[in-house]
Amino acid sequence: MRVSLIITTYNWKEAMEVSLLSAFHQTVLPAEIVVADDGSGPDTREFIERIAAAAPVPVIHSWQEDQGFRLARSRNRAIARTSGDYIVLIDGDIILERHFIEDHLRFARPGYFIQGSRALLGRELSARVLKKKVMEPSFCVCGVENKKNCWRSNLLARLFSFKSASLTGIKTCNFAFWKEDAVAVNGFNEEFVGWGREDSEFTARLLNSGVRRQNMRFNALAYHLYHPMNDRTRLEHNDRILKRTIDLKLTWCEKGIDQYL
Repeated sequence: MRVSLIITTYNWKEAMEVSLLSAFHQTVLPAEIVVADDGSGPDTREFIERIAAAAPVPVIHSWQEDQGFRLARSRNRAIARTSGDYIVLIDGDIILERHFIEDHLRFARPGYFIQGSRALLGRELSARVLKKKVMEPSFCVCGVENKKNCWRSNLLARLFSFKSASLTGIKTCNFAFWKEDAVAVNGFNEEFVGWGREDSEFTARLLNSGVRRQNMRFNALAYHLYHPMNDRTRLEHNDRILKRTIDLKLTWCEKGIDQYL
């Protein structure tokens, strides 16, 4: 099974560098890394070219013009460029514990997508991590919220991971799915412009199509760097799109990944 890791980014190459470095030091490397870039400036492109030259796996830069927050489109374009059977999706402000890919592979099952967890790093700890370019041991360190998400244990993962049919807690900053399942529902819905709900709507269509949800706990640890909240002025509009998908039990979106395949 070939695993493609997708990392989303927008004009924060300092965070993306730490995220990429954590991906390069995995116990099991992905087959490739695709950077889904929603319109960053040329300095990001130059950085990716430089770091890709010495990377242990291929690093592909999937860039689109900056026309506002178009994360759904950026992700579709990145997924279309992957060669893997299985997609692990994170954000560019996520740092991976070194067993992250290994853990996702252990939980991968046909007919399921995986929702992982994350630990939130405070402002001061995030600044130190960005400066050192490496994640500090985090279970006992100050500046980490929800510290239980910093504890890796295969035993606890077996005991406390669970299946669900709910949309509650969907966060595609630590998320995995089979590429064929994503293509079957036409990927992310590009009606979504601006922050919010494109991940929940994609998940709703997966669930409506019969793909099941597996929540993974105490494995695939992910550390989220602090940043200010995104602009949420489009959230009400996006909520309406999500509600339509739920009410009509839709499994397909009209404007999705098929235009790039």
